[in-house]
Amino acid sequence: MRAAVYRGINDVRIEAVPVPQIGPGEMLVKVHTCGICGTDLKKISTGSHSAPRIFGHETTGEVAALGEGVEKFAVGDRVAFFHHIPCGECYYCRHKVFAQCPVYKKVGCTAGFEASGGGFAEYVRVMDWIVEKGVARIPDGVSHEQASFMEPVNTVWKAIDILQLRPSETVLVIGQGPIGIMLAILARRKRARVITSDLFPQRLTIAKGFGLQEVIDASRTDSVQYTRHETEGRGADAVVLAVPGTKLIETAIQAARPGGRIMLFAQTVREQATIDPAAVCVDEKTLLGSYSASVDLQGESTDWVFSQAVDLAQLVTHRFPLAEAVEGLKIAAHPQPDTMKLVIQCGSEWKD
Repeated sequence: MRAAVYRGINDVRIEAVPVPQIGPGEMLVKVHTCGICGTDLKKISTGSHSAPRIFGHETTGEVAALGEGVEKFAVGDRVAFFHHIPCGECYYCRHKVFAQCPVYKKVGCTAGFEASGGGFAEYVRVMDWIVEKGVARIPDGVSHEQASFMEPVNTVWKAIDILQLRPSETVLVIGQGPIGIMLAILARRKRARVITSDLFPQRLTIAKGFGLQEVIDASRTDSVQYTRHETEGRGADAVVLAVPGTKLIETAIQAARPGGRIMLFAQTVREQATIDPAAVCVDEKTLLGSYSASVDLQGESTDWVFSQAVDLAQLVTHRFPLAEAVEGLKIAAHPQPDTMKLVIQCGSEWKD
């Protein structure tokens, strides 16, 4: 089969690799759609992971083969699946910090080499503990593109859940890429007043298409001043930073009211950041973080995606067959203002 194989920093190649072999309790999935995630791009650009690997974890497809003992699924079923599922028993699971569970950190899907998701390939092996608790059958009438948002929606659902938003609270979401828009949509679902900001008017226009009408063009308007002006001088009750890096952390802190909450969602690279410690101590602002998905929210968030209450497939602006995956990854790594979600679609090449 073909796969987009990571061979080193910024070096991904389309190669022929063996179709993964499955064992008891496992599943082989013929990949249809796999979203390109920012964490995939980070790994490729920083060399944080050894090579060779096959990345891609926002994956949907059709069941091609089942290992001994698998009875919940049948060959031909359309499925989406998570690549991490916690053990449910360790210290971190007992404290509901699932992303820190050692089993959770062990990736349960591979297209070969070290398990790394494997969605950028024609076939993926889904291991037994993922088959047991992390695979969902896609309902009739739900597209593979819509279903490919199952994992990223869970991650943003978790962040909004941690914020414990109350109706009528004001939330500022900084950054309106696909993740920022989904964070804003879910904050609005909590009946909060949502303000969004971005440097690119094109992204704010897209956000408005999802009903996010109160926007700040950060290239022209100071987000902190606007938010304070619109909240009687206080600032937002909660601020979500959906932009990677550390440059806007101080802005997010300043935009929050005394006693407010700041959610760092996209800060996945370990580096130093400068903050005003008195904002935390004297102003009693709370810094929060959220990373990856929560198994506790899996059912609710998956049902919401499959309900199509919001047509998330509208976020997809670029689609690439597997043969053009390298080009897709390059475009995703250097997005234009109107670039939103990019997907690699082996399904576009299916002949049957």
